[in-house]
Amino acid sequence: MAQPSQVPHHPPPAVHPVDEKPAAKRLVPAALQHIAAMYAGVVTPPLIIGQAVGLDAAGRTRLIAAGLIVAGLATLLQTLGVRTFAGNRLPFVNAASSAGITPMLAIAETTAKGHQLPAIYGAVMVAGVFCLAVGPFFGRLLRFFPPLVTGVVITLIGVTLMPVPVGWAQGGDKRAADFGDMSNLALAAFTLVVILLIQRFTQGFVKQIALLIGLVVGTLAAIPFGMASFDGLRSAPFAALPTPFAFGPPEFQPAAILSLCIVMLVLMTESAAGMLALGEICDRPTTGVTLTRGLRTDGIATLLGPVFGGFPTSAFAQNVGVVSLTRVRSRYVVALAGATLLVLGAFPVLGAVVSLVPMPVLGGAGIVLFGSIAVSGIRTLSEAGLDDSSNIILVAVSLGAGIIPLAAPTFYADFPAWAQTVLGSGISAGALVAVLLNLFFHHLGTRSLPQGLRPGGTPRRSPALKSS
Repeated sequence: MAQPSQVPHHPPPAVHPVDEKPAAKRLVPAALQHIAAMYAGVVTPPLIIGQAVGLDAAGRTRLIAAGLIVAGLATLLQTLGVRTFAGNRLPFVNAASSAGITPMLAIAETTAKGHQLPAIYGAVMVAGVFCLAVGPFFGRLLRFFPPLVTGVVITLIGVTLMPVPVGWAQGGDKRAADFGDMSNLALAAFTLVVILLIQRFTQGFVKQIALLIGLVVGTLAAIPFGMASFDGLRSAPFAALPTPFAFGPPEFQPAAILSLCIVMLVLMTESAAGMLALGEICDRPTTGVTLTRGLRTDGIATLLGPVFGGFPTSAFAQNVGVVSLTRVRSRYVVALAGATLLVLGAFPVLGAVVSLVPMPVLGGAGIVLFGSIAVSGIRTLSEAGLDDSSNIILVAVSLGAGIIPLAAPTFYADFPAWAQTVLGSGISAGALVAVLLNLFFHHLGTRSLPQGLRPGGTPRRSPALKSS
């Protein structure tokens, strides 16, 4: 009697951690952790610009709500994507970057009252078009960002942003009387200790949400000492949907447009660095196509954001730190965080609940976040052939160039405005130097040599040349 044919059993293909859809009990807390890490950064640009142009409390609320909504839409577009057109499909947060604050303040100072926001928004929209036009070329330049260069950039992201959580730990507002007070520092240290204890003595999912638990415990500890303000919760309106061009139609001033286009180049560099960093952290290397789709999303958000009151959009490094720290790499976690930003923007009263977290508490957690980004960069550098003396020089000079704005903020004070914009950001300055030195050491004059050889015939062991 013939035996029935045996149908071979093939196990279902493994799902990459980036494409994993966690259960709700893991998804929601992980998304809240991202919200807690990014919220202060998202509301900072509209808050500062709103105050600079003289908006009242209601106007600033509308501006913050618009920033949250634009950030939510941009983050959803990045994480979920639209076919092959836009979205890098990584756990990547997009929102208004603080790097654009200084140039926008300069535009506000040189523009007549009542025309400040329209001039800013006109320049931002043109910068968005500029990003869409230039973005595809960034993908083609990816071969000039081998592990040696990306390791430098990722390290600088963590190092140069460290003053941000340090300022938060001191109280956040430098003009406040209690800035740097020991009570603020003690609260930041307490939050940091809580996170460290959870990391040391817990396992599994609790360990993954150590940051969120630290933020909650730190906030609860601040309430009895009057360090958690409820004023924002009391004054926030229940709902505030943005209206198109609520602050006036855009105005297009050549000088403002030029400065914002230069800023956009810096933001594109930082955004590209964030995508390269996430690719390393998530074990899904960023390709030229991924980079192009991600930058196209930046351009779309920057172009359309001003319609509702948004500003130049780029990557949020603190959320790269969350992914690195927790190892929760699912893009759907960040997509839920983006959807939550939409809700917070539409209902400011909910956003005010998130803002209850005191700045010192954010500072204690931020030290872990940005430090973990730097560690990711160091890990990448450790695999990039530092036994080669030319690579050591490349890393040393690039890190030095990136740390100059941090160590000496007035170093470039006498440089032209465009140079201050580019070199004043440690991330963009370090990236520029690393790329140029990589070209000098590993590209120029090497075409006539046999593959893998350097002058003198010694085998080149550096993965940097292989990757580039």
